[in-house]
Amino acid sequence: MRRSGAALTAITIVLTLLFAGSASAAKRVALVIGNDDYRNVPKLQKAVNDARTIGDALKRLGFQVMVAENQTRSAFSQSLLAFDTAIEPGDTAFFFYAGHGFEISGQNFLLPTDVPAATEGQEELVRDASIMADRIVDRLQNRGARTAILVLDACRNNPFERRGVRALAGRGGLAPMTTLPEGVFSIFSAGPRQTALDRLSDNDSNPNSVFTRVFVKQLLDPGENLVQVAQRTRRTVSELADQIGHKQVPVYFDQMVDDVFLNGRPQPGTAAAGAAEPPQKLAALPPVAPLKPPAAEALNAPIASFSRHNGGWTVSFSIADPALGISWRIGEGAFRETGFIDALDPRTRKRMPNPSIQLPADAPAGTIELRYIDAQGEMQGPFPIKFEPEAALLRDQRKILDMTATSWLSFRQFNGLLVYYTHLLSYRCAIREVRIGIDSAVPDKVLTMPACDMRDPVAIPSSAQPYLKLAPNVTSVSVELTYRDGSVSEIKTFRK
Repeated sequence: MRRSGAALTAITIVLTLLFAGSASAAKRVALVIGNDDYRNVPKLQKAVNDARTIGDALKRLGFQVMVAENQTRSAFSQSLLAFDTAIEPGDTAFFFYAGHGFEISGQNFLLPTDVPAATEGQEELVRDASIMADRIVDRLQNRGARTAILVLDACRNNPFERRGVRALAGRGGLAPMTTLPEGVFSIFSAGPRQTALDRLSDNDSNPNSVFTRVFVKQLLDPGENLVQVAQRTRRTVSELADQIGHKQVPVYFDQMVDDVFLNGRPQPGTAAAGAAEPPQKLAALPPVAPLKPPAAEALNAPIASFSRHNGGWTVSFSIADPALGISWRIGEGAFRETGFIDALDPRTRKRMPNPSIQLPADAPAGTIELRYIDAQGEMQGPFPIKFEPEAALLRDQRKILDMTATSWLSFRQFNGLLVYYTHLLSYRCAIREVRIGIDSAVPDKVLTMPACDMRDPVAIPSSAQPYLKLAPNVTSVSVELTYRDGSVSEIKTFRK
């Protein structure tokens, strides 16, 4: 009666919204995926049916729908690539997935049908064999979709639990997407630790889960925006579950700035807008003090960029005003002058202060206080600048990787065909995962990287092999990076 053990279906709708009154997108494109036939973890019964139902509904809403069922890791990647190709700037893109999902360290992974039966401590096996949900969001954004909709209908039980085996640790399903940017709307079919029902009784012959059957009906109801779809779905699902003594209350997170209607706007004079759920009562908040105008010196506050090298850190300051001198300190010590460089500032016709300082490689996190003497001889500051070594390193290496994408791989002929990835090794601290595709536009193999060493992050360990040996007839290698912040690079193809 309940979806595989402690199952909890999750549906997340991610939208990059239109401004009010803007023109509609050129076309509507959808990819619908349903996975039932798992080989190494429990099979599902309604995921494919749910996907087909969503696909039929989207066709009625004017979408060009691509349907894929029981996808292996390789087939999943090929389907996503075909979806990418179909999306053009300005389109409306809708991605739907029904099947097993799993959360690892706050990241959600969609499980293909050939995912291995991982056990305790084997999280990397799942990561390597699965699709990260955030990556799909990034791909839709990278393609320039004007409206991007992501729907994940994934069981929230632990599919790796088996008798007599210590299961892979998990939090019982997908992680909530609560830190999404403006213009994003997410809905989950049940609250935390709740179970999503597949059916209401043994005599319930509906081919869809309780949530999907309700959600689709509301999605097709003319004149409803997505907030109204979520509110009415939540109310109906909760009432149906209560009838059989079950607790299931869908939750949603609304960060939209405009209304989005997939089945037309309400006609003038209709009461569609007023039919939404009544507003919930909120506790009174204390009065908000009026904002003070910013101090003049805050408007001229310097900014800093951090660069890590073998000798330590270089911190470069950018100051809007012409300066006659710059000094700094960390902690309670005395201020130190930065000195001067061999150049004249054309604004002051005096020697230009050195705009950078050096910090040791093991410098701890702290606050740099910076002050400067302006052209009138007045002391400005001190201005606080936060120094967070790990965050600064990731930003610096990410910037370098983005700027040097043509150097990620290089081919060499030496006793066969070698492909070097030395550049990626040097800046690996900013990388969570590297995937490559051999003679394929789909990066479907994980390239193992050594761990980041914050003490010497650019150095390549002596035990690391910076190249792969390839067959002589290989002509190209594709690369996709997942950065530490969860974002994904464009797929780059390197040819021999």
